[in-house]
Amino acid sequence: QVRLVESGGGSVQAGGSLRLSCAASGYTYSVNCVGWFRQAPGKEREGIAAINTGSGNTVYANSVKGRFTISQDNAKNTVYLQMNSLKPEDTAMYYCAAWFPNSACGGADFNYRGQGTQVTVSS
Repeated sequence: QVRLVESGGGSVQAGGSLRLSCAASGYTYSVNCVGWFRQAPGKEREGIAAINTGSGNTVYANSVKGRFTISQDNAKNTVYLQMNSLKPEDTAMYYCAAWFPNSACGGADFNYRGQGTQVTVSS
């Protein structure tokens, strides 16, 4: 099992920044991709960023490209999501997820998920 714990959410005004953290524990060697998705009330789940923890390759949704940056600290088993130039439409619950090597990194079928952290952006 892999446990993922998110932190760093909160409320911010439009144009502001937040940094989310995802701390992984347990059998972290079993996954090679960690990323983030979000879900707002009444909206579909949206995958927004993912990083291959071995190669460091990253993928982003078009909606956040250029504003959000995903990174990792392997020594701390932690993945970060730096969110800049936040917009009200970024308001959602943000979840950290992890994928096995035989799963599509950042794809819809994650293998583990955290409990989420709320991000609220006011105009």
